[in-house]
Amino acid sequence: MHWQLVSIALILLAFAAVSGRLDGTSVTAPMVFTAAGLLVGVKALGLVEPAPGGHEVKLLAEAALTVVLFAEASRTDLGALSGHLSLPARLLGIGLPFTILAGFLVALPLLGALDWPEALLLAVILAPTDAALGQVVVSLPRLPGRIRRTLSVESGLNDGICVPLFFIVLAVAQAEEERMGWRHAVRFLLEKIGYGVVGGVVAGGAAWAVLVLAGRRGSVLPAWLQMVPLAGAALAFGLAEAIGGSGFIAAFVGGATFGALAAHPGEEASYLIDEAGVLLGAVTFVVFGAILLGPALGDVTWSIALYAVLSLTAVRMVPVAISLVGSRSALPTVGFLGWFGPRGLASIIFALILVEEGGLPHDGLILAAAFLTVGLSVLAHGVTAAPLANAYADWAEANPEPEQSPVLEGSRVSET
Repeated sequence: MHWQLVSIALILLAFAAVSGRLDGTSVTAPMVFTAAGLLVGVKALGLVEPAPGGHEVKLLAEAALTVVLFAEASRTDLGALSGHLSLPARLLGIGLPFTILAGFLVALPLLGALDWPEALLLAVILAPTDAALGQVVVSLPRLPGRIRRTLSVESGLNDGICVPLFFIVLAVAQAEEERMGWRHAVRFLLEKIGYGVVGGVVAGGAAWAVLVLAGRRGSVLPAWLQMVPLAGAALAFGLAEAIGGSGFIAAFVGGATFGALAAHPGEEASYLIDEAGVLLGAVTFVVFGAILLGPALGDVTWSIALYAVLSLTAVRMVPVAISLVGSRSALPTVGFLGWFGPRGLASIIFALILVEEGGLPHDGLILAAAFLTVGLSVLAHGVTAAPLANAYADWAEANPEPEQSPVLEGSRVSET
């Protein structure tokens, strides 16, 4: 355990030393951390414990996703999406369901050993996107603001949308395999979602009360304002899990509740939780490379490799193109939005939940496909993020679109 901690700490220090030089290049943080994990993992130096279902790995992954879900939901103006035919609404309302459907339809013939619930489960696992894998795409000032907002909002919200979908499909798969009866499956599902929502509302309300009500009375020290969202995320997850709900649903609902009540607090209250998410995400990618991706590479077949490639291309890009029909988006915009749907943290955590709770006949095949897809995404989207973002920015500057298009500019979502 001590050598694992030493290895991870040295990786973090090494990256910190060169982070400024790597910023904005084709070498991204997830690429470095995943590669470093492969180097110190069980298939190389063997410095990290090879137990993907171990308590430590699961705890780390849960903490990372909980913090990210709460933070992203708290700073996203959900109300701004309603009533507007905006790009984020199109990607989430049309593109996301079609992406899941496409992933399911491709998995059935290509990964023929999977039963239909297992194929659908794999599609859901690989549906969420992770903007951190191509950070420059959502941070480059030269890019049109609506494009950066669209990708950022999509990444922030589709994690939370896919969490209940994942538990629904998992319950169906377990019922089909008779690991639990249908009555038990329905009860399991309702508890996960219902108690998750309750835990999130309570935690978000409690965090808001401390931040706003106590803050107005001057009883909160400035340094402790930073602790409020982080404690709120922990409360949401812990409370929901304690009463039988999903901690991830609670984290997302809690963040949305906190953000709505507190009118989306600024950096004075959100800096710490954002940085905690960065740190936990970095360590998760090290562990991903060391414990999950390395062993999975030994199980890769041509069909798994082909599915991973299709998942990052046609399975994502065709639904995005369908969702943008009628939006008057130019072909480069459609291609840019379609390509930058990287798979990352949420897919890793869903796969780990499957390790613990699934017990499906072909869960090894599902895990191999999921981990390879995430690994390829870390590489492909990391390498292409900077050059394609700059190329698209050059095109956008030379071909400006109308500033107030009713289809494209309907969203008032705050930039993240």
